[in-house]
Amino acid sequence: MIRILLAEDQVMVRQGLKMMIESDKEMKVTGEANDGKEAIALCEKQLFDIVILDIRMPNMDGIEAAKIIKTRWPQTKTLILTTFDDEKYVLETLKIGVNGYILKTGDTESLLRSIRSALAGGLSLEDQVAAKVVPKLLQRGEEKQPDPSLTPREREILKCIGEGLSNAEIAERISISVGTVKNNTSQILAKLDLRDRTQLAIYAINHNLV
Repeated sequence: MIRILLAEDQVMVRQGLKMMIESDKEMKVTGEANDGKEAIALCEKQLFDIVILDIRMPNMDGIEAAKIIKTRWPQTKTLILTTFDDEKYVLETLKIGVNGYILKTGDTESLLRSIRSALAGGLSLEDQVAAKVVPKLLQRGEEKQPDPSLTPREREILKCIGEGLSNAEIAERISISVGTVKNNTSQILAKLDLRDRTQLAIYAINHNLV
């Protein structure tokens, strides 16, 4: 069972999201919070596979809560949920290392797809969000070249990460094992002094690998 914490201050919205999530029999909302502080408190009491956070909540917003969760429980995946598709929010949350940015206007299929992508190690961005943020990242990456210490295979894997592929998808594309992908990803993180796959994806875009 996939254990999910859902943090959303509007009760009706939260209940609607819960119904959408639990339409998949493998997923269960095992924690609900009204704000970021409650979400952190629940994380201290039980383990979650993924935390879905509304970006705007009272007391503590989703961005601040995501920062704390990524620091204290790095294995827990995080998705930011919002009605705001402003690129500045996307860029800020991606810098934190969240695993995806999804819109409340999305349907059940897109929500479940984002959850599974995050759990598989991918980076999930709704099409209309990606359409706004990717050009911004590309502008920032003009004339930047990848670290020369990266091997050709590491660059290839980094490119795949930048495209949002999971470990299994990368392994299939370049005909190596998932374990090899994981080992190479760890080496890339160490070489570039980055924290997680989200930062790797941003690096790949900024350095013209995607």
